[in-house]
Amino acid sequence: AWLNPVGAAPAPAATPATAATPAAIPTPSPSATPTPAAARIDPRIVSPLVRHLAEERHLDLAHLSGTGPGHQVRRIDVESAEPVGARPRISPRARRLAALAGVDPATLRGSGPHGAVVGRDVPFGTAATGTPAEPIVPAEKSAPAEPSAPAEPSAPAEPVDRAQRVRQVIGERMSRSWREIPHYHLQTTAELSGALERLARRNEAQPLSRRVLPAALLLHAVARAAASHPLVNGTFVDGRFTASPRVDLGVVVSLRGGGLLAPTIVGAEHLGLDELMIALREVVGRARRGRLRSADTTPASLTVTSLGELGVDAVFGVIHPPQVALVGIGAIHEAPWASGGMLAARPVVQLTLAGDHRVSDGLAGAAFLADVVRSLQEDAP
Repeated sequence: AWLNPVGAAPAPAATPATAATPAAIPTPSPSATPTPAAARIDPRIVSPLVRHLAEERHLDLAHLSGTGPGHQVRRIDVESAEPVGARPRISPRARRLAALAGVDPATLRGSGPHGAVVGRDVPFGTAATGTPAEPIVPAEKSAPAEPSAPAEPSAPAEPVDRAQRVRQVIGERMSRSWREIPHYHLQTTAELSGALERLARRNEAQPLSRRVLPAALLLHAVARAAASHPLVNGTFVDGRFTASPRVDLGVVVSLRGGGLLAPTIVGAEHLGLDELMIALREVVGRARRGRLRSADTTPASLTVTSLGELGVDAVFGVIHPPQVALVGIGAIHEAPWASGGMLAARPVVQLTLAGDHRVSDGLAGAAFLADVVRSLQEDAP
């Protein structure tokens, strides 16, 4: 499930120089006589330009080491100093990924130019079950592995094991989920013969580019049911549950290079089947191209995960905090189905729910799953 970038506070306005501000002292030529130690200039005596730059970067001039005559602080000293309390240097893509992962950019070590944080510096993780605790983003092919500092000057540098970093994040996030959330799991089976027949007739009249996939049909049913069951559609923060006013549906997307992302389809319950199919196709494409928009990183109120394309019948997921539920969708497959005293092979799908016992119980979860099944069998096109 995936988080809006958090904007940093704007830098305070620069203080205009006044007449009382001392003028800049010109730098002597190399042939000039060095200033005696006793006559060294106070490092806080700087030009208006240097003072302006220091204020913009939240720097205390009294704590800077000057390289000018008499240790005077010059422009180069301010520009090379590390800002205190300012926004970290971070690329737009890295900022989006950090927001998506819930990571404070200030805690990241940058490997880009001048120590800037870039996309490969943002750690991600995901549940071992395929549930997105945090999205995994594969290492950028164009970027070499970041070397670790050698133990001794003569020791060779060892590359950072990105897979190990990812697994570590996975363990930490999932440990938190299991530790903080008292999970319960439910499972039900939905018979889809009627829904798939109606969907096939609908697609016959559409060009290939506008045909609706069964995946959109399932997401449509989940979103509509979630709108009527607030106990599975919201967040639990600081001991308090807040129901979401809309269904912002997180959808787990597998990346071709490996890993997962879970972008959000905002207000999914208000989208028609065709609109949801378009939104799903576009958000999957942007996720796999690494071009997610800010709306795609809106914090989800409910996440759906599926391993059906790999033939998995059922997915029992792990809830992504601070959400309070997660829906798992298995593969659509034929199975024996008894109806009206007759037994026949019918297309079915296994639906699962991971719920948070601090907010709901099995009764509420079962009612939600029953509405998903009803929507598939009655409301589907």
